[in-house]
Amino acid sequence: MADLGRGLLVVGLALAAVGGLVLLATRLPLGRLPGDIAIGGPNGGIFIPLATCLLLSALLTIVIDLIARR
Repeated sequence: MADLGRGLLVVGLALAAVGGLVLLATRLPLGRLPGDIAIGGPNGGIFIPLATCLLLSALLTIVIDLIARR
C-alpha cells in the first residue's frame, strides 16, 4: 500500500511540474527566434521552427544527460 502512495505522489508531482512548465512556456519567445522560418501568403502560410527545435533538443539532451549520470 505504501508503494501505491509513493507512486501517486510521484505522478502528482510530475503533473504539477509539467503544469508549471506549460505556464512558464507561454512567456518564452519560443517560435519567434531568429532562425525560425515563417512564409505567409494571401491564402495561408507555413511555419518551420528550426531554431526552436535545435534549442529544445540541446536543452533536453543536457537535462537527460544530467539525470542519466546519477
